[in-house]
Amino acid sequence: MTKSNYHHGNLKDTLLKISFDFIEKNDIDKLTLKVLSDITGTSRSAIYSHFGSKKALIEEMILNGFVQFDNCLSPVLLDRNTPIEKRLENAARAYIDFARNNKVLYRLLFGNTFADVRMDIMTKNDPNRSGFGALMSIIEEGQKIGLVKKDDAFRQATTIWASLHGLSSLLIDGYYGMDEMYDDLFDDMMGNLLSGLLAQTAWKDTGFDT
Repeated sequence: MTKSNYHHGNLKDTLLKISFDFIEKNDIDKLTLKVLSDITGTSRSAIYSHFGSKKALIEEMILNGFVQFDNCLSPVLLDRNTPIEKRLENAARAYIDFARNNKVLYRLLFGNTFADVRMDIMTKNDPNRSGFGALMSIIEEGQKIGLVKKDDAFRQATTIWASLHGLSSLLIDGYYGMDEMYDDLFDDMMGNLLSGLLAQTAWKDTGFDT
């Protein structure tokens, strides 16, 4: 590729896509602005006009990754045409599918290496517009109609997220037998989560108590 392939308006998006493609095959430590310049044939000054440093590039990648992740979860959780219990189940599957289909990106978003960058991004952005915010919203919605047990919605949402993150991590890290056990593990996990979250009458209607 050469710089003649790019127009000013889409260079930033192109650089982000190339960066995501690069870390799928290489360690993220090897990603530099020089690498982007070499791959695209774009001048270093043009790249610096969008990303002043590697840290700025990583921040943009993480922010972009969370947008993708939130867009995968929030519409499922906020679909009021679907019962709350089913929305939770659908969102849980969407979460794990995202992690399995985007292993490197998922580790970038939730790994320890860039925890400081992630925290900066989270404090700058409105949590109510995130997938986690949508999860809290559906819990509060369920509490208002007596479907979900009255408790701290943040703690309830965190418990759900911790379970999903744990199972996702086991799957994408390739622990022995996890893929073969996935369906059973998912059903057991959802059964435990819903039994702790839903009011007793609602829990009996989910089918996970059988």
